[in-house]
Amino acid sequence: RLMTTQLQYQDPFKPMESGEFLGQIAQFSTVSGIQGMQESLDGLAAALSSNQTLQAASLVGRGVMVPSSAAWLGSEGKLEAGAELPFSGRLVVEISDAAGQVVDRLDLGAQPAGVARFSWDGQSADGKRPGEGAYSINAMLVGADGVAEQVQPLAAGTVNSVSMGASGLVLNLNGMDPIPLSAVRQIL
Repeated sequence: RLMTTQLQYQDPFKPMESGEFLGQIAQFSTVSGIQGMQESLDGLAAALSSNQTLQAASLVGRGVMVPSSAAWLGSEGKLEAGAELPFSGRLVVEISDAAGQVVDRLDLGAQPAGVARFSWDGQSADGKRPGEGAYSINAMLVGADGVAEQVQPLAAGTVNSVSMGASGLVLNLNGMDPIPLSAVRQIL
């Protein structure tokens, strides 16, 4: 439309040089192509987002392992958790209640590098059952040199729902803070 308008108002006694005219036609074509490509990319992004939402919805009711130092001990009596180990070594885990008091200490022995999973039966070191609720996990990895290094704890949670936030898909977990889908380390 711009080209035909330009031709309509062009002075017939001062026509454009053909090179300049062809350059403008090429620019119009390039702009049109970029607009078409942007529309295609927007459509692809929407399709990918819809596909990711459908895949995330299939996680509802399933367990996932996510980076978190907070875990939930349910009424069924087990707390499922783990730790990301950058190297092999002896894994020692402390479980603390909401007041910060250590209720149990687990020495899980030698573990290979990777994700080490474990479960806590919900009984404190003195044999009492502290009850349902949120607990903190502190994981330490003792290397061959005897030096202890804190490692990332992982908590298992059941996906209650999936929501779309400003930063993308978010999983709402039972007894835990919402977590982005991209943070899931394992699907149980």
